[in-house]
Amino acid sequence: MPRPFKPAEVAEFFSRFAAQDPDPRTELAYINPYTLLVAVVLSAQATDIGVNKATAPLFRNVDTPQKMVELGEERLREAIKTIGLYRNKAKNVIALSKALIANHGGQVPQNREALEALPGVGRKTANVVLNVVFGEPTIAVDTHIFRVGNRTNLAPGKDPRQVEDRLEKIVPDKYKLHAHHWLILHGRYICVARKPRCPDCIVADLCRYGAKTPPPGATPEVEKKILKVAKTSRRAR
Repeated sequence: MPRPFKPAEVAEFFSRFAAQDPDPRTELAYINPYTLLVAVVLSAQATDIGVNKATAPLFRNVDTPQKMVELGEERLREAIKTIGLYRNKAKNVIALSKALIANHGGQVPQNREALEALPGVGRKTANVVLNVVFGEPTIAVDTHIFRVGNRTNLAPGKDPRQVEDRLEKIVPDKYKLHAHHWLILHGRYICVARKPRCPDCIVADLCRYGAKTPPPGATPEVEKKILKVAKTSRRAR
């Protein structure tokens, strides 16, 4: 098994992200807490870029639960049809909008249980809303964070909840507010799925991933050494 991170290494890992990007932000475009909630629901199995393209014209006119209900499911489907699973998402957005009006005075609640009770809202979505809107140090584990947590061995886990629980346990308090944004952005742009950009990674020396991508123009000897390390790492697991 890869060597676990020591507390000092975890602190160093996040201190580098903090130095590089002190105030990371979500890449989802939103106007208010309600539109962020809708955007996060729509982002499931979709890219932020794709969601933003669909919601830009939508949110110009529809930025409250009441306006969304008045828009109706059919017109909402038409507005978001470029997003994957748009039919089911439209149904959930209308339903959650009605629930916000009926149970929360049209406001997004600052409560995990209340958020997760809304149609289409799971733990990850609730964590994003609590973090971005209300400034709570929650960690929303998506596919990017799940990959980074396991690949680096920072927070290995068999499912997103295990990775989240591990991160909650090891991330120093002063880094928790921004931890999930740093990890999402790192997974989206550097620690990508197919060919991670290891030469551009600011935590490559801390990362436990054996099959690191060699730098451009690396000699065959360097590539051979990296592959040898990768094979040894896989056997150790």
